[in-house]
Amino acid sequence: MPLYHRLQTLIARQCLKLKSHRTYYSDVGTFGYVPERTSDFVPNVQDITPEESRRLHLINAYRRYGYLKAKLDPLQIKNIQNVLELNPDIYGIDINSEEIINGKNVTVKTLVEQLESIYCGTIAAEFMHLNSWEERQWFSQAFEKTKMEEVTKDEKLKLVKLMIKSQNFDNFLALKFPTVKRYGCEGAESMFGFFNEMFQISHQKEIQQIILCMAHRGRLNLLVELMQFPVIQMFRKMRGKTEFPEEVQGAGDVLSHLTSSFDIISNEGKVHVTMLPNPSHLEAVNPVAVGKSRARARTLKVGDYGDVKDGSRVGDGVLCVQIHGDGAFTGQGVVWETLALSQCPHFRVGGSLHLITNNQVAFTAEAHIGRSSTHCTDLCKAIDAPAIHVNGDYPEDLIRATRLALEYRQRFRKDIFINLVCFRRWGHNELDDPRFTQPVMYKEIDTRPSIPDKYATQLINEGILSEEEKKQIIEEHTENLLKEFRSIEQSTPQAKHLEGNWQGFQQAPKAYTKWDTGVDADLLRYVGEASVKAPSGFNLNKHLQKTHCEARISKMINGEGIDWGTAEALAFGSLLLQEYDVRISGQDVGRATFSHRHAMLVDQETDKIYIPLNNLKNDQKNFIEIANNLLSEEAILGFEYGYSIEHPKRLCIWEAQFGDFFNGAQIIIDTFIASGESKWLLQSGLVLLLPHGFDGAGPEHSSCRMERFLQLCDSHEDQNPADGDNVNMHVVNPTTSAQYFHILRKQVIAPYRKPLIVVAPKILLRHPMAASKLSDMSPGTSFQPVISDNVVKPENIRKVVFVSGKHAFALMKERDERKIEDIAIIRLEGICPFPIEDLRNVLKLFPKASKYVWSQEEPRNAGCYNFVSRRFEEALGLKLSYAGRKEIAWTASAIGEIHQKEHLSVIEDTFNA
Repeated sequence: MPLYHRLQTLIARQCLKLKSHRTYYSDVGTFGYVPERTSDFVPNVQDITPEESRRLHLINAYRRYGYLKAKLDPLQIKNIQNVLELNPDIYGIDINSEEIINGKNVTVKTLVEQLESIYCGTIAAEFMHLNSWEERQWFSQAFEKTKMEEVTKDEKLKLVKLMIKSQNFDNFLALKFPTVKRYGCEGAESMFGFFNEMFQISHQKEIQQIILCMAHRGRLNLLVELMQFPVIQMFRKMRGKTEFPEEVQGAGDVLSHLTSSFDIISNEGKVHVTMLPNPSHLEAVNPVAVGKSRARARTLKVGDYGDVKDGSRVGDGVLCVQIHGDGAFTGQGVVWETLALSQCPHFRVGGSLHLITNNQVAFTAEAHIGRSSTHCTDLCKAIDAPAIHVNGDYPEDLIRATRLALEYRQRFRKDIFINLVCFRRWGHNELDDPRFTQPVMYKEIDTRPSIPDKYATQLINEGILSEEEKKQIIEEHTENLLKEFRSIEQSTPQAKHLEGNWQGFQQAPKAYTKWDTGVDADLLRYVGEASVKAPSGFNLNKHLQKTHCEARISKMINGEGIDWGTAEALAFGSLLLQEYDVRISGQDVGRATFSHRHAMLVDQETDKIYIPLNNLKNDQKNFIEIANNLLSEEAILGFEYGYSIEHPKRLCIWEAQFGDFFNGAQIIIDTFIASGESKWLLQSGLVLLLPHGFDGAGPEHSSCRMERFLQLCDSHEDQNPADGDNVNMHVVNPTTSAQYFHILRKQVIAPYRKPLIVVAPKILLRHPMAASKLSDMSPGTSFQPVISDNVVKPENIRKVVFVSGKHAFALMKERDERKIEDIAIIRLEGICPFPIEDLRNVLKLFPKASKYVWSQEEPRNAGCYNFVSRRFEEALGLKLSYAGRKEIAWTASAIGEIHQKEHLSVIEDTFNA
């Protein structure tokens, strides 16, 4: 036992008394024991001597501040900090004083040397900020134990082989593909100590699945050396060839975004590893990985994900691993947004394991420029998580850190961070010259041996590896790479998609398709009534009882007046009974921003929550997860995207508080939702509900900027700009509750998945003209992309007005008041895919029409006009006149008089055009 352990044990036994018996553990608690409950721990300061107290303060100072003095920089160009708190003098301790401890005569100097060795070496830890006494004591003991753990000969040999191969792979690519940016591993090869150890011991922790997200640095090395990615496919990509077979629709992605999944098979069992594809927006993939991890746990039915198995906890079976770069980790807001989800209900995954490859420079910005914190991992303190720092020159320390980190995560189900302090052999990429901006750093890098060579030399000196064995590893590896390289032209691309949970699904057809999404009326009545039924003794809000529960039951009996919230509940409930899961997240989605949903009922006396849709029947297997989330857009939408790509039998929805607020998640929309299938063949049926409506609320509360989504929609034009269902995402603007009902059900009934953007209403939520009948949702009915006007004499129509959204009802009302009979108003409900055939059929109803107008509330540079006008002209031969607001730089006026004046002007222009 180290000296300071003996000293602490004596001190602890004097100054700490327990109310109940002591429970001894060999691996927990630095003092040799921990109480059964923290509250059992009562200090008795009268029993401790001043000398003992001073020494205990010194020991805790090393635990708290030792990392600041640690030898973490492999380049050794930064001065090691002088930490005042580690000076024995400030505690009144003479470093040369002696004391008899356990019968031995020792000096304080010996104690300090031991503390320096453990806490200020090439591996250090920050954990004394943790709020939990138990965690601090466990971590101190585990860290001190980990420091003394041996890495076996076999483990060293495997590690050095991986590092040598990684270096050789980078050298090979530099020779054969000198102009390709590969973001190699050079300078960070120690990371293989992390990956190999994590993959090898995960089965011991009862982990079945690892969901991994990773930025560019070292990604290709990991894929080919540990993740079984076919190196010939990588060579094909470097040659500029597609990664997809001809029969697969997709544009592909850049080299550094390639991905893979594989199984780790051992005598102890199997662990499946999935690396997610990522965009070049660094760290944007983090919430996606967390969301997929939670969804994967739901697939495995482990943890508190709605159907908890006895004894299971959050994070059982599934481990989320996030690999970051130091600059992006401290610079990107999505990092904090994702970390803020770590312990939130409906979002937690039992802690993520984080590795930061700390290059000590981000692009060209050094650490002191790129962040305001001491270490890049300092965000860990905000979520009460520990950090382990490792000098990248010591890969065996990284193995030890990985063991400790995984053990902590499994024990406490919290995030933990490993900061691997390394360097980049080259610049931001292999074609960059960093010496322009970091001459001192690269003078040191240019003169030092590589990390693999340095570690190989260490093992040669230890007699574990020979020079001949090292040479043989390189020669055999090079020969294998050459063999694959020579076969590039004879190889064919491979594409793994629509496998596992997605078997039986297909890519969307090129034709515009309709699906029967109707449901038997009796079943809908049952669902509708059950959706507002509270258990006996539940103290329901009196107002809600009358206006929500009783009103809905009345509508079910009459079969009429089905409002938006009721239609949604009918869609959710019918899908649940068809064994689909439903998840809806957003800010206040349980009640909904406009109080129309009330999917969760709250007991007015106890705050207890009851979700009627999860109690439709006694043996209900599928459930709705209603996730009221924190005020984040980017991380939440990324999380929901990750959730949606895990399994196709889940309806996943994100609702913005106001549609305008989606722009906080624009990166996720651009790089995942709009382009994920094209780049990576990942289908997603994620639904975005974006409340929209020009009703005088002003900027940021009026427009979901549907034009931005339409600009992101692709179009397979050829000779005709008609879009089939295989466009990258669907955009709809429904005006009735039945339309909303059908479009939600279509999302999971169709044998393919596409993101769905719903331009959702505000005033239509309770508008009588938007209400539907149960018969509108009966078998044989479906979503109608175009709703024709039921005019009495269609042959008398001279003008056809096309409109999308609630604006149609304002025009209808005005037309009726003016008693106009020669104008038809056609609602375009499905905007993308553009419903060419439906529009043609509608136009045939008005053979004498000679004028065609597009009317909208949005400004001319917003809304649908710019998207639909060209399609009307090129596909239908119609030149549309425009009636609407002029171009403006903001979404809407915040001045009531101006808003009303503009509204009347739009209506007047529509009828006079």
